Amino acid sequence: MKNPKQQVSQSRRKFLRDAGVSGGIAAIAASAPAVALAEPDTGGAEKPREGYRLTEHILAYYKTAAS
Repeated sequence: MKNPKQQVSQSRRKFLRDAGVSGGIAAIAASAPAVALAEPDTGGAEKPREGYRLTEHILAYYKTAAS
């Protein structure tokens, strides 16, 4: 049977090993979204503009909300 001092030493080693592996996995996971979100090159073709646009129905809403 192992003495208690050896058992504590082994559990510390296991903890440090597991912490190192977890840190490596976290570093890889933190850098992965940057790779996954990269957009393919379209050869210079412009994409249609997305997002907020001031359209007729939005202007009508602004007029009713202002009164």
